[in-house]
Amino acid sequence: MKVLIVGSGGREHALAYSVSLSPKVDKIFCCPGNAGIAEIAECVDIKAMEFDRLVWFAKTNEVDLCIIGPDDPLVGGLADAMQEAKVPVFGPLKDAAILEGSKAFSKDLMKKYGIPTSAYEVFDDPAEALKYLDNARFPIVLKADGLALGKGVLICETLDQARNGVKEIMLDKKFGTAGNKLVIEEFLKGREVSVLTFCDGKTIKVMSSAQDHKRIGDGDTGLNTGGMGTFSPSPFYTKKIDEYCRKNIYKPTVDAMQKEGRPFKGVIFFGLMLTEDGPKVLEYNARFGDPEAQVVLIRMKNDIIDVIMACIEGKLSRVKLEFEDNAAVCVCIAENGYPVKYNKGHVITGLEKFDGMDGYFCFHAGTKKSSRGIVTNGGRVLGITAKGPDLRQARANAYEAVTWVDFEGKYYRKDIGKAIDEA
Repeated sequence: MKVLIVGSGGREHALAYSVSLSPKVDKIFCCPGNAGIAEIAECVDIKAMEFDRLVWFAKTNEVDLCIIGPDDPLVGGLADAMQEAKVPVFGPLKDAAILEGSKAFSKDLMKKYGIPTSAYEVFDDPAEALKYLDNARFPIVLKADGLALGKGVLICETLDQARNGVKEIMLDKKFGTAGNKLVIEEFLKGREVSVLTFCDGKTIKVMSSAQDHKRIGDGDTGLNTGGMGTFSPSPFYTKKIDEYCRKNIYKPTVDAMQKEGRPFKGVIFFGLMLTEDGPKVLEYNARFGDPEAQVVLIRMKNDIIDVIMACIEGKLSRVKLEFEDNAAVCVCIAENGYPVKYNKGHVITGLEKFDGMDGYFCFHAGTKKSSRGIVTNGGRVLGITAKGPDLRQARANAYEAVTWVDFEGKYYRKDIGKAIDEA
C-alpha cells in the first residue's frame, strides 16, 4: 500500500520509521518531510496546511492511507477534507480535534463528565481576567485557549507575573489568535506523565507511558518549548495508577466525546499530573506527542498499519497492543537560542555514525538537504534516541549518541531522565 504522512518533525520521522517496518507498505510519501525522512520516504514540498494540494496529491498518487502528524492541520480540518475525497485517513475530524484545539472546550468537557482535572476559569475579556487574579492563589497557570506549539502555557509565581502573562497572551497576542480566550487554572503539584492512546471512536487502547521535559533549561528552568527530551516508560506510572486512569480518565473521555456527537478516531495524548489527590488531566492532545512518539513507537511490537486501520474501521477492540520489555530515552538537540531567536543553516556532522547501529536512532526535526550537506532548519534539530534494558542504560546510551553529532550552536539539556534516579 501507499502511505502519505503529513508533517515535517521528529514525530513524523518516528512515524515514517514505524510505517517503513510494515510488510504491507511499499511506498511512503511525506509532505513536506525533512532530510531524515527523505532517507525512507519520498518527500514532497507541500506544507501541512495546504489542504487542497494535499488532497490532490493523495488522489493523484492513489494513496491508500494518510497519517496526519501535527495539530494545526487536524484542528483545521484536514482529516475532513481527506475523508470527503474518500482517502482513508488517520487522525480525528475537526469537530473531535477541538479536544486539543480549545482548552476551554476540553476543560468544560472534563467538568461536565466528572473527569479529574484542576479547578479553572475561562475568560475572553482581559479586564475580567485581571480582576480575577486579584483574589487568586499563587502559583497559578495561564493557558492560551488555542494552539501555540506547546508554548502557550505560563506558570506564574506572583500577581505581577500573572498580570504580565494576561497582557502577553490576550493583549499583545504573543500566541496570535490562540490568546483570544484565556484559561486560568489551579497550579497542580506532582509528577507529570504522558500517556498516548489509540481510539476508534468507542474503544481506547493504551500505549506505554512516557515523561516529557518541556522547559528549555536543566532543572526544568526557563521557557516552555515543544519538548527537549523524554523517556519511556515512566517508573512513576504504576499499575494501580494505570487502572485508575483507565476507569476514570481514558474511557470516560472517549465516551464523553461520543456523547457530544464528536467521536474521536486517532490518537489521544493524555498529559497527566500525579497529585497527592490522584491523577488529574493537565491537557489533551489530538495526536502523537513530539518527542513522546520517538520513545513509544520504537518500543511497540505491533505493525502500526494494523493498529491504524483498526482505528479507522472501528475494530480496535480486536487489537492487543504489545510493547518491548525495555526502555527508551530521547534527547532533543536544538539550535542555541531556541525557543526565542536562533540561527539556521549550520552543517550537521556525524549523522552517518547511526548507520547500522541497532537500538540507536537519530530522528530529524528541523533539518534539510543543501549543497553543503544536511543543515539545521529549525529550533529543535534532532531527537537522539536510544533503547536499553532499563531506563538508566537507555539514558546512558542516548547521551553517548548525542556526542556523535555536531553543528555550530548545538544545545541540549544534560538532565533528561534524571528523575528516574528518584524512582
